[in-house]
Amino acid sequence: MLGLIIFALLGAIAAGTKWSTASWTPNLALDLEGGTQIILTPVADNGEDISSETIAQAIDVIRQRVDSSGVAEAEITSQSGGKIVVALPGNPSEETIALVETSAQMAFRPVLAIGNPTPTDTTPTPEPTDSAAATDPAAPAPTPTPTAGAEEPSDEPTKAAPDNPSDTAYYITPAVQAEFDALDCTDPTNLTGGVNGDPDKAFVTCGQDGSAKYILGPVEIEGARISSATSGLNQLPSGGQGNKWVVNIAFDNQGTTEFTDVTTRLQGLSASPPLNQFAMVLDGLVISAPSLDSGVIIADGKAEISGTFTRESAASLANQLNFGSLPLTFKPESKEQISATLGSEQLQMGLLAGLIGLGLVVVYSLLQYRALGLVTVASLMVAGLLTYSIITLLSWTQGYRLSLPGVAGLIVAIGITADSFIVYFERIRDELREGRTLVAAVDRGWERARRTILASDAVNFLAAVVLYVLAVGSVRGFAFTLGLTTLIDVLVVFMFTHPVMQLVARTKFFGQGHRLSGLDPRRLGAPSSTRYVGRGRVVHGSETSEGRAVEDAPVDAEATPRVPVAVGGGTGGLTIAERRAAARAAEQKAASTTDAPVDAPAQESEPESGRTEGNEH
Repeated sequence: MLGLIIFALLGAIAAGTKWSTASWTPNLALDLEGGTQIILTPVADNGEDISSETIAQAIDVIRQRVDSSGVAEAEITSQSGGKIVVALPGNPSEETIALVETSAQMAFRPVLAIGNPTPTDTTPTPEPTDSAAATDPAAPAPTPTPTAGAEEPSDEPTKAAPDNPSDTAYYITPAVQAEFDALDCTDPTNLTGGVNGDPDKAFVTCGQDGSAKYILGPVEIEGARISSATSGLNQLPSGGQGNKWVVNIAFDNQGTTEFTDVTTRLQGLSASPPLNQFAMVLDGLVISAPSLDSGVIIADGKAEISGTFTRESAASLANQLNFGSLPLTFKPESKEQISATLGSEQLQMGLLAGLIGLGLVVVYSLLQYRALGLVTVASLMVAGLLTYSIITLLSWTQGYRLSLPGVAGLIVAIGITADSFIVYFERIRDELREGRTLVAAVDRGWERARRTILASDAVNFLAAVVLYVLAVGSVRGFAFTLGLTTLIDVLVVFMFTHPVMQLVARTKFFGQGHRLSGLDPRRLGAPSSTRYVGRGRVVHGSETSEGRAVEDAPVDAEATPRVPVAVGGGTGGLTIAERRAAARAAEQKAASTTDAPVDAPAQESEPESGRTEGNEH
């Protein structure tokens, strides 16, 4: 199974190098490869000063664009003077650079239709051509004949003018409906934003979180008409404070008039949802689409947006609305190629450190476990091949880039992986010391070791997840590779190391405990004539020339009292089972000695007949 996984990974990469843009080496991050640095100066269209909160929201908008476009390990920071520095690794495309420099806008549009985020299948089901086809399920379906000269869906409205901005018959043309059906909001490339659409036409777009897709009417209120937006707990009719988080929005004079007209019209459509909803569109994506409460007409330009808000989500929406109230234009100050901050020399040093660590682990394994250490070497090679293949595949398919902290995570993984093997091997050796055969020791040792391995890897993986969630920047690269290699360690131990040990346990070299195998019971301290076989049973035997024990009858350990006896000059280094088994063996030997005559030579010299005569008298 593991071989099929590796074959599939390498096959996918090979196919990608031939028919796509994949390569056999993973892409590198800014610190190792360099890239393009763009310095932007946000400029407010109305000339107002730009606050630090607006700069932070602008950085979030740019990061949303960059992350959704598939560019990983980008660095987006702010400089003194309100400038935004965007560093993109490698050679970003012109489309990505243009996406970074595009101005962000906010607008309010009426909702005309809402659908699931996945594409809609509009293929018509062929109708049966005769009664036989209608009644016989085995009859073949008719093959549709393509229409010659098929044209694209029309984008022309079916009427001369719309009745209002919510007129679906006018704005939802066949072309708009086809675009809506084909849109896939689960695809990250459709969540990049930066496309605001024609303000006088219908607009098809996704929700910012990708949970739904929308057909929106023309722009009715611009984001610049927002006077303020705040978040807080709701106000009760009695004047007290409630316990629900809401967003309060207020418009300027022009916005108040426009908002009153919109809400009045939408109230008349409350019986036809979702036509009673209006969408807040930021950077081409819907950030919220609330509906109006029945019978409420907002005439003062102040509205309360409620829902399933938390403190964080309400504050986030308020910040987005405030950002939309100050339309920004990102003015490029400079665009230049930057060299790697660390460069290839540091990458080579990191790889060298990894090779040194790997070499030390291999040397230790061979010295400690002799031939058994070769299983460690093979397992490390399989784990390394899996890790390299997955990272290379992620670089091609997900835009992942390997940073120097990521390399550090791979180096740390060598010790984590080797630790799992050591736990397993020591469990096997413990079972051999207790007198079990190698086949039984492998099975019993695996039952005891796998719980420890899973517990250890679970702690490592949990630490990687917490670090990835809480950290920022390149530290997340370390957390990612640490978590990835931890999962690979579990996969290799369960699907390679344990099956290999089951196979080598049945070989003559390991099964008979060759002195170079690392599994010689005599070198491990197991007694040669007395072996504990579990459940209070001890087996006595002697070693043959082939190293196999010739077993005598089992001795019931419960039949003799437990008396502590020192064996072989002491019990240091023996397990509890070994000491008990040796004590019982010595106890049996002592019992058999006391049953024999005390003065054997004297008894042998005394004639049997004399003893018989004495008995007769």
